[in-house]
Amino acid sequence: MASLVMFLLVSVLAGALVAGLFIPVAGLLGVTGQAAAEEVADLPAELDTPPQAERSKVLLGNGEVLTYFYDQNRVYVPLDKIAPVMIQAQLAIEDHRFYEHGAMDLTGTLRAFLRTSSGDTQGGSSISQQYVKMVLVESCDLDQICIARVTQASGTAGFQRKIRELRYAIALEEKFSKDQILERYLNIAYYGQGAYGVQAAARHYFDTTADKLTLPQAAMLAGLVQNPNQVNPVTAPDAASERRDFVINRMAELRMVTDKQVRAAKATKFDEGKVQKTRNGCPGSRYPFICDYVRRTLLQSPSLGETEKEREHTLLRGGLTIETAIDPDVQDMAQKRLSKVVSPTDPIISTMNMIQPGTGLILAMAQSRPVMGTNSKKGETYYNYSVSPSLGGAEGYQAGSTFKAFTAAAALEKGIPMSKEYDAKKTINLKGRSFKTCEGRSKLGKWKVSNSTKANGKMDMNKAIQMSVNTYFAQLVLQVGLCRTTEMAEKLGIESTGKDEREGHEGEIRDLVDYYQYNPSFTLGSVEISPISMAEAYATFASRGIHCDPTIIKKVTTPARKELQVPDGNCKRVLDKDVADGMNRLLSSVITKGTGKRAETKDGRPQAGKTGTIDSNEAVWFAGYTPEAAGVAMIAIDKRQKPFIWGKKGFRSRGVKGFKLESGERLEGSGSGDAGQEIWKPTMERYLKDQPKSKFKQPPKKLIGEKKKPAKEKKEKKPDRD
Repeated sequence: MASLVMFLLVSVLAGALVAGLFIPVAGLLGVTGQAAAEEVADLPAELDTPPQAERSKVLLGNGEVLTYFYDQNRVYVPLDKIAPVMIQAQLAIEDHRFYEHGAMDLTGTLRAFLRTSSGDTQGGSSISQQYVKMVLVESCDLDQICIARVTQASGTAGFQRKIRELRYAIALEEKFSKDQILERYLNIAYYGQGAYGVQAAARHYFDTTADKLTLPQAAMLAGLVQNPNQVNPVTAPDAASERRDFVINRMAELRMVTDKQVRAAKATKFDEGKVQKTRNGCPGSRYPFICDYVRRTLLQSPSLGETEKEREHTLLRGGLTIETAIDPDVQDMAQKRLSKVVSPTDPIISTMNMIQPGTGLILAMAQSRPVMGTNSKKGETYYNYSVSPSLGGAEGYQAGSTFKAFTAAAALEKGIPMSKEYDAKKTINLKGRSFKTCEGRSKLGKWKVSNSTKANGKMDMNKAIQMSVNTYFAQLVLQVGLCRTTEMAEKLGIESTGKDEREGHEGEIRDLVDYYQYNPSFTLGSVEISPISMAEAYATFASRGIHCDPTIIKKVTTPARKELQVPDGNCKRVLDKDVADGMNRLLSSVITKGTGKRAETKDGRPQAGKTGTIDSNEAVWFAGYTPEAAGVAMIAIDKRQKPFIWGKKGFRSRGVKGFKLESGERLEGSGSGDAGQEIWKPTMERYLKDQPKSKFKQPPKKLIGEKKKPAKEKKEKKPDRD
């Protein structure tokens, strides 16, 4: 009697579907026909080339993974890279006759239709039908209205959805082989806990790969597909084990496994200790601010999409491999040295940045507040203090005497040799002096300049830069002209981060040449800049005049190994080789004979650099380089926190000099010591130990000039003897 009722129900339902809802008979029987052929032509693009999202990964210079970006954690693998037992387990519990029937299993599908009428959608659908549904959900791109439409469970809409899935499944099987469909299914299925596809699921739950899955592991994963939340081994271990055993029993019924294998598999306990929490995004990653800089750079890369939304979509779902040149050993050393000097909770900021000359690739980018977060009491922040505000930075910092190098470079470019002398008195008043701007000549108002060292008297450019003599460079910049000097800094990569206060420019970032060509204190470092731009500028000297934009990304490739175009160093010559060689000679003497002596690396290799200290003691810098790497260390007062003298631990000082740190130590307020010796030197030594000892080229004699010799006194001619 029951069989007769089922026969009548199936007959009526099948007749209604075929007659009223236009399901091709060819699809029901699993054979090829005209109707099925017509469906192939109407196959939606998302099914023809399925948009299976894959996570993107960011690699450090040594190949280690820094982080992943994804909204679906998936790594696509071919069918032959999936363990056979995993394939058997999935087929056993979902569609064991998959290789025998057509687009649908008629009995199972009709059973599913009967259940759909009561709102129960479990069971019945073939692998092909399930795959169609998964792809349609995926193509909604997280649009909840779209997802609700393509997953409608009951009523007329539910029947229409089932019919649509059947039609697409028929067309799918006409175009693709069973193996191709199964491969796509196993890579799109959701296994819970953010893991999509068997590869990501194997890594997440068992710290293994899809090709190494065992029977108990495969059975547990296969059992997750129908309800990945309720039978999840992490959140519901008992329910997960029960579901796993159900899958194993089903495999035994189908004679896929032996009784001995069944007993061993059921006796295996789930090891929660092997569960891997996959990183996603930047907070919590090893180097969150490097990660964030990568992300911001990609969101500005047209090759990932026309709009920022499209680029983010590509980043989260495109399976990109993003390579950087960050050396983790060097990065860790920079972080170690920064943290030793400045605590995250100190109202002081310290950064260390390294760039590869000739490529612009960033080798290290560290800061004294290394944790990305909102708890300011623990020193957490979302600011990347190395970069400009447009790329996640907080503000800029005056760089002091490191700017004297730009005046010297402009002088050499103009043909003024290193032997040029000025009377660099302790204090000079330059009121009324004339200088050249880009728009003509201008006169100074009040400008009184004093030396911060004991330097005093007549000297040439060599001695002046070695001793960082303010009064020498104040006179030199007036002779060179502010137009040449500001243009020199700009083409080397210096950009202002300060706001323009002039009428009609309110809120704009100060244009370096336009704003500072009337301000000769430019040569003393009155400009607020990002630390990375100073490393960029000094790297131009190191590469003999080739300027490269700082770039965090070395290469980006798609899963198909296609290389995408991303912002590179845009390297080009901005400085004549002879002028760059002259600067390398000048700045080398700062290390060997001048204020930068304490920062000199122990290996004795050729190196160059310049110290920088702000008159107000708000910041100290050391910018140094070799032909292999340019690095800049900086320590500055955090201007976003109120400066103060008295703190909980007694006198702390308004500036860097004498500042009492959380460690109890006091800063000496020196670019050579605090920034150079303590941070720059050990970081550079770590990087350079594996690098060749390249030499700087010597500049032509015309740039060196001839050193004036003191005039010899004429001897009186003695009268001849009688």
